[in-house]
Amino acid sequence: MTDYMTGLVVREPGTPAALAELKLPEIGPGQVRVRVRAAGVCHSDLSMVNGTLAPPHPLVLGHEAAGEVVEVGEHVTRAAVGDHVVLNWQPACRACWFCEHGQPWLCSTSHGVAAMQSGITLNGEPVHVTLGVGAFAEQVVVPENAVIPVPRQLGFDLAALLGCAVLTGTGAVRNTAQVEPGESVVVVGLGGVGLSVVSAARAAGAGQVIAVDVSEAKKGLAEAAGATDFVVSSDNLSKEIRSRTNRLGADHTIECVGRASTIRAAWRATRTGGQVTVVGMGAADDMVQFSALEIFSSARILRASVYGQADTDLEVPALARDVLDGKLNLDHLITDRIGLADVPAAFDRMARGEGARSVVSL
Repeated sequence: MTDYMTGLVVREPGTPAALAELKLPEIGPGQVRVRVRAAGVCHSDLSMVNGTLAPPHPLVLGHEAAGEVVEVGEHVTRAAVGDHVVLNWQPACRACWFCEHGQPWLCSTSHGVAAMQSGITLNGEPVHVTLGVGAFAEQVVVPENAVIPVPRQLGFDLAALLGCAVLTGTGAVRNTAQVEPGESVVVVGLGGVGLSVVSAARAAGAGQVIAVDVSEAKKGLAEAAGATDFVVSSDNLSKEIRSRTNRLGADHTIECVGRASTIRAAWRATRTGGQVTVVGMGAADDMVQFSALEIFSSARILRASVYGQADTDLEVPALARDVLDGKLNLDHLITDRIGLADVPAAFDRMARGEGARSVVSL
């Protein structure tokens, strides 16, 4: 089966994204064709456009999505036609060194792949898809390990968020930082991921969750997510955090921006012996500097959290159950519901620090 469909494409570096007619390939063994029903606009997609990352072009944007399986290839066992699925932009092969040693989020077949070809063509020429997905399109063709079935009762809009923002933020708290009840947590950057961190920290029993953003307008969203405090970021951030944490600094600071300046701010806001977790993905030439003395004398732990250090096949269905059971509320995360043609405007809002997640409905 070969179909034409509409997708959001960046044809060349530095050019704006625009709708284009794409041709889907016939699916092969082990592949699945999914009709995309909802896709979140993630900062990683913006990074593909604004030069933070340098993917190959032409490029179909989008990676945080959910949809319905409409066709399966031979030998597919984990999905059937009609299944509702979350798309997994970093599927584990289960055979490489990292997968065999309990780190599927670092799978060598998918980790660090900004874009790849999947058989989709534009005017007869191959195009690349963001993070192996290219979800800002009416349909995608992906390997079967890139789909995770979820209950049909879960709305596609909420299911889409599980595939990146919610899993990344929740995993940073549960798996990487391992926040304990009563601990203090500072969250720097309140996009979809940062707000998910706030919610997860409160759910973990953190005694104090201090949400930080450059925009005062994020205060309401932070409070809806469960923040106990809200601080507008400034050059005096570390002093402000210490004034709210018995002059010590936070037990945990979780950075969700991906800039050298905010990583340094997170470091300074953390108490001696505390933990700094970097979730934001930054640019290769944005260098963070620490002196050898401060690393030793502060005794802080600095680590990254890639995709929430999560085994997606286990944790996405678990998060879906939490949403359906009322244990996890995601309603505050969706601030704009848009169409494919509205994604560039959503990028502009994101760059200005407005709102949480824009979700494309198809």
